[in-house]
Amino acid sequence: MNNKLFTPYTIKNVTLKNRIVMSPMCMYSSPNKDGKIADWHRIHYATRAVGGVGLIVVEATAVLPEGRISYRDLGIWNDEHVTGLKEITDLIHQNGAKAAIQLAHAGRKAELDEPIYAPSAIPFPGMQTPVEADGDYIQKVVGAFKDAARRAKEAGFDIIELHGAHGYLINQFLSPLANHRQDQYGGSADGRYRLLGEIIEAVKTVWDGPIFVRVSANEYDENGNTLDQYIEYARIMKTQGVDLIDCSSGAVVPAKINVFPGYQVDLSDQIRSQAGIATGAVGLITKTAQAEEILGNERADLILLGRELLRNPYWALNAAKELGAEIDRPQQYGRA
Repeated sequence: MNNKLFTPYTIKNVTLKNRIVMSPMCMYSSPNKDGKIADWHRIHYATRAVGGVGLIVVEATAVLPEGRISYRDLGIWNDEHVTGLKEITDLIHQNGAKAAIQLAHAGRKAELDEPIYAPSAIPFPGMQTPVEADGDYIQKVVGAFKDAARRAKEAGFDIIELHGAHGYLINQFLSPLANHRQDQYGGSADGRYRLLGEIIEAVKTVWDGPIFVRVSANEYDENGNTLDQYIEYARIMKTQGVDLIDCSSGAVVPAKINVFPGYQVDLSDQIRSQAGIATGAVGLITKTAQAEEILGNERADLILLGRELLRNPYWALNAAKELGAEIDRPQQYGRA
């Protein structure tokens, strides 16, 4: 039976065996507050690779200690993190999947007992007021993403995703809701994009593999960026060599969101068709037929599953059975 879900997909020098991606989800499970992996991560990620996922995106991993969302986040701000992350990529590769990592800085949404930084000294409601990042700190952030990309390469990751969504630092710079600067890093759409643009260029000096960027393409606020603005940002990212836009939404500011199955798919569809760049669709995609429809109608190139893979690590194996797709299964599970 013909299907799109189990069709390989090649991005630059990386070929995914299918279009199923494990979306990055924070586990808050680094027990010693040092950003290092624990047994939980080894089991958690390897299990999804055994379950047939084509690409596993490791959770938001902080490029600086103050860029963590919590003290239990994973980190990649130190060369000491590479050894543990290499264990994760080895386990993912041994079980037939490709490995990506989401590089992140929490900005004003860091829940830490120390100064935190943002484009403007505007707190996320209910959280501490951040320090407005000066030029030196901005360059420190750019350098930290570059160093993190180098470490990701040393750790054996196949793909890097830059976290530009969900109200974290890059998203804060992009959005007029959080960025009230009037210098070169604010004031206009181009100014607000400058940090992300500099990060992309810095990463490319040490990384030649695929680059994804996750965005919140709907900010759910009349004063925020529109989808049209994110389409324009996607066009700029394409010229910079970004390979795929991971299309999420929300969390820049608190908002009431009308959630329903596939509620973010149109964002992927519009960015893909209007910016001419590959996209990933994410958000309450749970059914095989739903995923197949999205791909078959060319509304996205990849399907990212989050909570569904928490509920069922073997979703991909079940989907293959539903579609009658011939795939390699772990021989140990053959009797099943």
